[in-house]
Amino acid sequence: MDFNMKKLASDAGIFFTRAVQFTEEKFGQAEKTELDAHFETLLARADSTKNWTERILRQTEVLLQPNPSARVEEFLYEKLDRKVPSRVTNGELLAQYMAEAASELGATTPYGKTLLKVSEAEKRLGAAERDFIHTASVSFLTPLRNFLEGDWKTISKERRLLQNRRLDLDACKARLKKAKAAEAKATLWNDEVDKAEQELRVAQTEFDRQAEVTRLLLEGISSTHVNHLRCLHEFVKSQTTYYAQCYRHMLDLQKQLGRFPGTFVGTTEPASPPLSTTSPTTAAATMPVVPTVAGLAAPGEAALCLEEVAPPASGTRKARVLYDYEAADSSELALLADELITVYSLPGMDPDWLIGERGNKKGKVPVTYLELLS
Repeated sequence: MDFNMKKLASDAGIFFTRAVQFTEEKFGQAEKTELDAHFETLLARADSTKNWTERILRQTEVLLQPNPSARVEEFLYEKLDRKVPSRVTNGELLAQYMAEAASELGATTPYGKTLLKVSEAEKRLGAAERDFIHTASVSFLTPLRNFLEGDWKTISKERRLLQNRRLDLDACKARLKKAKAAEAKATLWNDEVDKAEQELRVAQTEFDRQAEVTRLLLEGISSTHVNHLRCLHEFVKSQTTYYAQCYRHMLDLQKQLGRFPGTFVGTTEPASPPLSTTSPTTAAATMPVVPTVAGLAAPGEAALCLEEVAPPASGTRKARVLYDYEAADSSELALLADELITVYSLPGMDPDWLIGERGNKKGKVPVTYLELLS
């Protein structure tokens, strides 16, 4: 009991001494041991790393989960070390609504069939989003959190110890200075000066040892940057995979809707190809057209009579194929990526399609798979 009381009294005395030293430094009434320029640079870089890691982490969490309530729920589950319950993505929920709407409005009607096709695409998009969120969380968010909750806490602890050692050192310097001043006035015995010098040597040793420990941890921030760089590459890779999946799903859906008979074919604005700086659809819309050719039916109403279709006297263009395309029927022309074909537009055609020719073969080709050449 007596030992505990003495320890508490000693701790209180040390805390009071440090508080006095810190206050006197703030008011310029006491000298302060300054760290070298390299050490200060390490401290500044560490603080900057911590601050930006926090901001990037929080914004990535917002990107992956825009719903703040859901983020709070996931945070609580994580702190309780419990598995976060599976949550339906917005795309999957939209797919569910569309499927239910098709069932109620008539799955065999043009609108119902289209709803079902879009529903399947949205379902695949939702699944891709789920995979992306999981991958990004494991490969990017978790390492950032581990740094903030692990390495940074260790660095902060050692920095606080270093601050205490510095305050103790400067307090010893102040006591020695006072002891020497009193000795000069012959009001203090030599052993008091010797005691102050001994305390200063001990404080200096502890400060130097703690400074070295803290320096090593701060220099380890370079390894942290390397690790975060690797995680950043993983994040970009997962995001690229996600958007590539979304693009493929939507291209597939566009192919299905492009050859699906519907009342509104040709009345919507043409879609722009995402990987080309030139808008093939816009270019196609400005291509010269020839008078109506006999046997050419409106898109979606009847098969194109390719034997009766001739290229216009002027207005044909060369186009480079961007992606492989498998013909859905005999009216379409199968395409191979990077090949060159001749294309032209005819009146009454869906603006998302052109007539393509390669050798003695011809057929409809989707504009979004082409890069029109000048």
